[in-house]
Amino acid sequence: MNPNLHRLPALLLLFVSMAAFFVACKDPEPPTPTPGSTAVTITSIDPTSAPVGSTIAITGTNFNTNPGSNTITIGGVPATIVSASSTQLIVTVPASATTGAVSVSTGGQTAQSSSTLTITPQPVKPTATLQGTIFSNRTLSRDTVYLLRGLVYIPQTYTLTIPAGTVIRGAAADADPSGANMPGSLVIERGGFINARGTATQPIIFTSAKAAGQRNYGDWGGVVLIGRSPVNRPGTTANPRSIRGTVETYGEPAGSSGVMQYVRIEYSGAPMGGNTGVRLPGLSFYGVGAGTTVDHIQVSYGAGDAYAWFGGTVNAKNLMAYRTTDDDWTVDWGYTGNVQFGASLRDPNVFDASGSNGLEVENYETAATDVTPVVAINGQTQNVPVFANMSSFAFGTTPTASNARAGYQSGAYLRRNSAVAVYNSVFYGYPEGLRVESITGPSSLTSGIIDLRGLVLANTPLPVVGGGVVTTDQVAQYYITPGRNNQVIQSGSLSALLLNANNFTLTSPSFLPQSGSPLLSDAVSGNRLNSFFTSVTYRGAFGTDNWAANWTNYSPRRWTTIGRILGL
Repeated sequence: MNPNLHRLPALLLLFVSMAAFFVACKDPEPPTPTPGSTAVTITSIDPTSAPVGSTIAITGTNFNTNPGSNTITIGGVPATIVSASSTQLIVTVPASATTGAVSVSTGGQTAQSSSTLTITPQPVKPTATLQGTIFSNRTLSRDTVYLLRGLVYIPQTYTLTIPAGTVIRGAAADADPSGANMPGSLVIERGGFINARGTATQPIIFTSAKAAGQRNYGDWGGVVLIGRSPVNRPGTTANPRSIRGTVETYGEPAGSSGVMQYVRIEYSGAPMGGNTGVRLPGLSFYGVGAGTTVDHIQVSYGAGDAYAWFGGTVNAKNLMAYRTTDDDWTVDWGYTGNVQFGASLRDPNVFDASGSNGLEVENYETAATDVTPVVAINGQTQNVPVFANMSSFAFGTTPTASNARAGYQSGAYLRRNSAVAVYNSVFYGYPEGLRVESITGPSSLTSGIIDLRGLVLANTPLPVVGGGVVTTDQVAQYYITPGRNNQVIQSGSLSALLLNANNFTLTSPSFLPQSGSPLLSDAVSGNRLNSFFTSVTYRGAFGTDNWAANWTNYSPRRWTTIGRILGL
């Protein structure tokens, strides 16, 4: 026997031990992401210093496009995500955040920024009061919070300028200095102007004067613009909803009442003068002309209509209606303007006893008779608005007699001799999809005065309904006319629409349809589309571009500490 054989087990044990020692001492090499990998990274933070309550942009790779599927911390404190794409997250700096690194966690991976975000102090803003009639050109300051007491009027020849980021709070009716019990409201009178140019990162905010966390529907009045464009009412008719003055008889369809861009209007709709049946919409237009610029407006938690047009020719784009009680978009008195890209999301448990609709169009407020439309400027009949790319969402589940309640009615309600065109729009989750009503007959359908094309009525037990002397069969026959490309999607086929998974999430909705959704194609070219309208291929308010990102807010009640700091 070889004398060295008895040493072999000891030598093998020594070799294994030394190998294990070297392996343990060597730092493990981190995996190197290869092109096309799914590693989550943070490449930059913009800005690198910010106060609480402001927003920052986190740029990187492989973020989840669903905001709720990302977890963000700033200095170890969780932050709220405003919007998300695969390469950028817009985040609100939380109230308790301290200077520190930013981290993003999603899909089981976590990335941390190489630099820190510096939290800068945000001083408490002083307050100032606006009341009565302001007989001067007035420029507000974003460094001051303003309180509306009673009806605040900007009269003829004067301009109110509101910088981006300004906060204006509406007081309750008991703060009315005139003693008329009117809630705080802003009224731009005929010949007056508003210059309210917010931005996506610094929207202008009209909100309740109550403390954050205590606000509710109908805390204050609303915002009203009055112009010189025609209405189809006698000139001696009083302005609607308790606003002083009469409609008069002007003929300036191209007139301007100013600019409103990137503006949020929250908690409007308080009773006017103690009359619970008279409430201002969040934003009202009385005979406002087409020279006025209106885009990127959000009305939320309103105790009345979100938007109301009383005659006029003003155009608007990118309107959001969120959790209001009455109609989202209502038309009266001969409105002939254009609206494109409007989205609404309802709270199924909140409604108005008068009947909550997505879009309601009528000629007059009186219910007694249909009225012959007025032949106005350039021979065009008044009350011919055009709506395109609208999305109105009510119930995510199928509405029934027990859960739809008495207050919900129609996705689109067309009545009182209305002439309207609606194109490439979606009405989802109403007890009735489309209602057409008249006491004189179906002539508005048969003559082409009503033009409905590219509509999708989904998740509605009664897709089409007639009213007055218009029968349901007549409305149905019109709706399915070949060439109109209208659709009805029954409850059993709703998944094929491929709506966003968060479409009906009330606190953080997202409306961009999923890839492959049939809503992303097959838009029609309506007969009344004109140069105002952006040509798109999709139906509904959203395609692949989220125009509501950054400036909208779906949880204003949550901002307690932040609200106190920013004056909200």
